[in-house]
Amino acid sequence: MAAYQALTELEPAFRVLLDRYGEVDPFVWHDGGRTGTSNFAAMALHITGQQISTRVAFTVFDRISTLVGGTPTPQRIAAVEFDRLRATGLSNAKTRYIQSLARAQLDGAIDLENMDDLNDAAAVEQLIAQPGIGRWSAEMFLIHQLHRADVLPAGDVGIRRGIQLLWQLDQPPTIPDTVDRARAWSPYRSYAAALLWRSLAPADQLADPKEREVARQEANNRAGGSRED
Repeated sequence: MAAYQALTELEPAFRVLLDRYGEVDPFVWHDGGRTGTSNFAAMALHITGQQISTRVAFTVFDRISTLVGGTPTPQRIAAVEFDRLRATGLSNAKTRYIQSLARAQLDGAIDLENMDDLNDAAAVEQLIAQPGIGRWSAEMFLIHQLHRADVLPAGDVGIRRGIQLLWQLDQPPTIPDTVDRARAWSPYRSYAAALLWRSLAPADQLADPKEREVARQEANNRAGGSRED
């Protein structure tokens, strides 16, 4: 990718990670096909997964999909009573957030499926105006759903840990220090983020928690199919 060549010219330290891990696709979304092409469903999964393990998030999201009869859409979510949606394993707050997002999409307060004309700042502003969507979730959405090239979630613990390891710092940088350091990497900060996240695991292991969980489920499915054969 030309972006990685340009990034390493801006910050030569990334060459070490590029040589070790190769060109990591910053935009890949490891959801096991759960959300399809729906940005609404993807954001619902982002909300579902806040502060819980990926395995639990996938389990809860699969229950939501079963409850609504397919990939969650604003219409399907809006048609489900609060208590039934809550019974899938969502917290009270997350249930409210997902239902509120569905109403906002239906009312036209936000259009998750058509944000390409918004710049990064405007897209983040629209997203964080919705209950339950903080800056981190908004930035994840910009990277994985909108495929924006210049987003670095400075508040992400993994990003800051990656910087600590690459530059051999005594401790992870603060959020303001991370923002300051990353300015030099623009307009390729999403690529920098991808390398920093990847650096948190050895080259022969998967670093992305969603990718690991998808791989685990696929392996279990293959093993189950082999036993049935």
